[in-house]
Amino acid sequence: MLLRNIDPKRQLCNGTRLVVTELRPHNFKARKLSSADDGQDDIILPAVALTSSEEDDLPFQMKRIQFPVRLSFAMTINKSQGQTFDRVGLLLLSPAFSHGQLYVAFSRVRDAQSVRVGMYCDGNGRFVTKNIVYAAVL
Repeated sequence: MLLRNIDPKRQLCNGTRLVVTELRPHNFKARKLSSADDGQDDIILPAVALTSSEEDDLPFQMKRIQFPVRLSFAMTINKSQGQTFDRVGLLLLSPAFSHGQLYVAFSRVRDAQSVRVGMYCDGNGRFVTKNIVYAAVL
């Protein structure tokens, strides 16, 4: 998963899913995972230099070079917004923060049969989650 906005015109933004096809010392080749870009060529992403700011109260400036990606087997509901998946698994150990978040999670998948939900039993043999509504707003 891409962690930085590299090139918004080519849709290389924070949260873009990639498959790394070739690793090199200072860059790597990757392919975007989206149905709209099936015929697109591989993307070459460079290692990015990150430096600490003067506001960090350090007596020196720290500089490190890293690739702007992270291995991702799962993502949060907020990070998945705007993406479509073949399969979605939801682990609801606690209630979703709002009805909107739960709606986004369920709407990320192509068909309803590809959704799996995991949650704890309430003690009465039922599997439930709360639909949290802040009544003062209504």
